[in-house]
Amino acid sequence: MKRLLFLVIVVLIYTGCKDKNSFTINGVIESENSGTVYFNRLDLETPILIDSAKISKKGTFRIKIKASEPDFYQISLTPDNFITLLAVPGEKIKLVFTNKSLYDNYSVSGSEGSEKLRILDQNLIDTKKKLDSLSNAYTRASSEPGFDVKGPELETKFNDLIRQQRRKNVEFIITNTTSLASIKAVYQRIDPETYVLFDPKDLQYLKIVSDSLKKYYPNSKHVQALTRDFQNELTQMNANQLARLSEQLEPVKLNPDLKNPSGKRISLESLKGKHVLVTFWSVQSKDCINENVQLKEFYKQYNKKGFEIYQINLDADTNLWKTAVKYDELPWISTREDNASDPATARLFNVRELPANYLFDKEGNISGTNLHGRTLKLKLEQLFNK
Repeated sequence: MKRLLFLVIVVLIYTGCKDKNSFTINGVIESENSGTVYFNRLDLETPILIDSAKISKKGTFRIKIKASEPDFYQISLTPDNFITLLAVPGEKIKLVFTNKSLYDNYSVSGSEGSEKLRILDQNLIDTKKKLDSLSNAYTRASSEPGFDVKGPELETKFNDLIRQQRRKNVEFIITNTTSLASIKAVYQRIDPETYVLFDPKDLQYLKIVSDSLKKYYPNSKHVQALTRDFQNELTQMNANQLARLSEQLEPVKLNPDLKNPSGKRISLESLKGKHVLVTFWSVQSKDCINENVQLKEFYKQYNKKGFEIYQINLDADTNLWKTAVKYDELPWISTREDNASDPATARLFNVRELPANYLFDKEGNISGTNLHGRTLKLKLEQLFNK
């Protein structure tokens, strides 16, 4: 007796282990009594044929599928006539089809995930039928009197239906964040070009589903693909936002228009046609003073050939700057920031240390930055001693 009991337990354990590595499907197609049913595993969006079963004279079929994890499958009569299942190892799924169009009014039991997909698909099918009906009504009305009133009414109903479908999918996602079925809710489309979740802010639902499912199904290829899609969509959204912002902003012009010691404003733009070295300096910087000595040599050598210096002072003391310009006999255009405590021009040029300079070509484009000493000398020789 004990030995018999032991054997029964072994058989039960063995059977249980097998159940964990497969699921079974028993189906009835009431309108069919011959033919073949095909079973595909979805490799992301691509169906891969894994098995098939003959439909009996009574319209029944049965199949057992090996599986190690929850996954998406398709059952089809033809490539365009199918339903989608979300099967979990160990499930015993029962399907009843009342129509040759498998997706039209079928029932499923024994698989919670597959039932969720059925609800999603049926909701969308119903919405599409209503949208098609409105589209046909719109076409007919367009050639009839009173279209100026009826047309907008039909358009409003059409858009309301789309918004209602979106709300259904959002509600589904929120109440099924731990189910792989929520992936279907994210990717459903009204037509090949239009997702049910069409609003840019719906990206948040991709994130909700992705973050939740990563915890429960970290190795699922479908979850990993969803996570990649979310990151790509987020990157694209940020890029689009930056593009829109840049279109709204006025183009930034590097065109200082500052006062010289006499109070006259001189703009960089007025010097077009010359090679201009815009330099930033301070009287209190020894490096700046030393560079000015060298710049005077370059200026003397190349000024008559089309070289100009537009120098911008950053000292807080105006008199200190004016005295230095006069005492050092600086021969070029000397200017200073309008507000030394808020050096807007230096910020615009991203000046980090002194001395700093930017070389502009004859068209007003920057052709070099922070050219000092021998480097600046070689650059000027290239420009003027060709």
